Amino acid sequence: MPLVIIWVLLMAVAFYLLLWRPQQRRMSMVRSLQSQLEQGNDVLTTSGIYGRIVRLGADDADIEIAPGTVIRVARGAIGQVVREPGEQFDAPGEATEAG
Repeated sequence: MPLVIIWVLLMAVAFYLLLWRPQQRRMSMVRSLQSQLEQGNDVLTTSGIYGRIVRLGADDADIEIAPGTVIRVARGAIGQVVREPGEQFDAPGEATEAG
Protein backbone atom coordinates (compact mmCIF):
# COMPACT_ATOMS: atom_id res chain seq x y z
CA MET A 1 0.00 0.00 0.00
CA PRO A 2 2.69 2.60 0.82
CA LEU A 3 4.35 1.83 -2.54
CA VAL A 4 1.16 2.85 -4.35
CA ILE A 5 1.04 6.17 -2.47
CA ILE A 6 4.69 6.87 -3.29
CA TRP A 7 4.06 5.99 -6.94
CA VAL A 8 1.07 8.37 -7.13
CA LEU A 9 3.08 11.16 -5.49
CA LEU A 10 5.97 10.62 -7.92
CA MET A 11 3.56 10.80 -10.86
CA ALA A 12 2.06 14.03 -9.53
CA VAL A 13 5.52 15.59 -9.11
CA ALA A 14 6.53 14.46 -12.61
CA PHE A 15 3.33 15.97 -14.04
CA TYR A 16 4.04 19.25 -12.28
CA LEU A 17 7.68 19.45 -13.37
CA LEU A 18 7.23 18.27 -16.95
CA LEU A 19 3.91 19.81 -17.94
CA TRP A 20 2.46 22.37 -15.59
CA ARG A 21 5.53 24.47 -14.75
CA PRO A 22 6.83 24.91 -18.35
CA GLN A 23 3.33 25.92 -19.48
CA GLN A 24 3.16 28.54 -16.73
CA ARG A 25 6.53 29.94 -17.88
CA ARG A 26 5.31 30.16 -21.48
CA MET A 27 2.14 31.94 -20.40
CA SER A 28 4.19 34.38 -18.34
CA MET A 29 6.40 35.14 -21.33
CA VAL A 30 3.35 35.72 -23.56
CA ARG A 31 1.79 38.09 -21.01
CA SER A 32 5.07 39.97 -20.76
CA LEU A 33 5.35 40.31 -24.55
CA GLN A 34 1.75 41.47 -24.89
CA SER A 35 2.23 44.17 -22.25
CA GLN A 36 5.39 45.48 -23.96
CA LEU A 37 3.91 45.85 -27.46
CA GLU A 38 3.82 49.39 -28.80
CA GLN A 39 2.85 51.06 -32.03
CA GLY A 40 5.87 51.16 -34.33
CA ASN A 41 7.41 47.88 -33.09
CA ASP A 42 8.73 45.52 -35.77
CA VAL A 43 7.15 42.15 -35.04
CA LEU A 44 7.00 38.56 -36.25
CA THR A 45 3.65 36.82 -36.07
CA THR A 46 3.25 33.21 -35.04
CA SER A 47 2.53 32.39 -38.70
CA GLY A 48 5.86 33.87 -39.83
CA ILE A 49 4.80 37.26 -41.17
CA TYR A 50 7.14 40.20 -40.52
CA GLY A 51 5.68 43.67 -40.17
CA ARG A 52 5.39 46.88 -38.18
CA ILE A 53 2.52 47.65 -35.80
CA VAL A 54 0.55 50.66 -37.05
CA ARG A 55 -2.43 50.30 -34.69
CA LEU A 56 -2.71 48.38 -31.46
CA GLY A 57 -6.12 47.55 -30.05
CA ALA A 58 -7.12 45.61 -26.96
CA ASP A 59 -7.72 42.37 -28.88
CA ASP A 60 -6.23 43.00 -32.32
CA ALA A 61 -3.53 44.91 -34.18
CA ASP A 62 -2.99 46.33 -37.65
CA ILE A 63 0.41 45.36 -39.05
CA GLU A 64 1.99 46.93 -42.12
CA ILE A 65 3.71 44.12 -44.01
CA ALA A 66 4.69 46.18 -47.07
CA PRO A 67 4.34 49.88 -47.92
CA GLY A 68 0.60 50.52 -48.11
CA THR A 69 -0.34 46.92 -47.20
CA VAL A 70 -1.87 46.58 -43.75
CA ILE A 71 -3.33 43.39 -42.29
CA ARG A 72 -5.40 42.95 -39.15
CA VAL A 73 -4.31 40.18 -36.79
CA ALA A 74 -5.32 38.97 -33.36
CA ARG A 75 -3.03 40.45 -30.74
CA GLY A 76 -2.19 36.96 -29.52
CA ALA A 77 -0.85 36.10 -33.00
CA ILE A 78 2.14 38.38 -32.44
CA GLY A 79 4.91 35.95 -31.55
CA GLN A 80 7.89 38.22 -30.94
CA VAL A 81 9.24 41.73 -31.26
CA VAL A 82 12.05 41.89 -33.80
CA ARG A 83 14.89 44.07 -32.50
CA GLU A 84 17.26 43.81 -35.47
CA PRO A 85 15.38 42.88 -38.67
CA GLY A 86 18.54 41.51 -40.36
CA GLU A 87 19.35 39.16 -37.46
CA GLN A 88 16.18 37.11 -37.87
CA PHE A 89 17.17 35.83 -41.31
CA ASP A 90 20.57 34.38 -40.31
CA ALA A 91 20.34 30.86 -38.96
CA PRO A 92 22.93 29.86 -36.34
CA GLY A 93 26.00 28.42 -38.02
CA GLU A 94 24.90 29.59 -41.46
CA ALA A 95 27.60 31.03 -43.69
CA THR A 96 27.32 34.72 -44.53
CA GLU A 97 28.95 36.88 -47.16
CA ALA A 98 31.38 38.31 -44.63
CA GLY A 99 32.69 34.98 -43.51
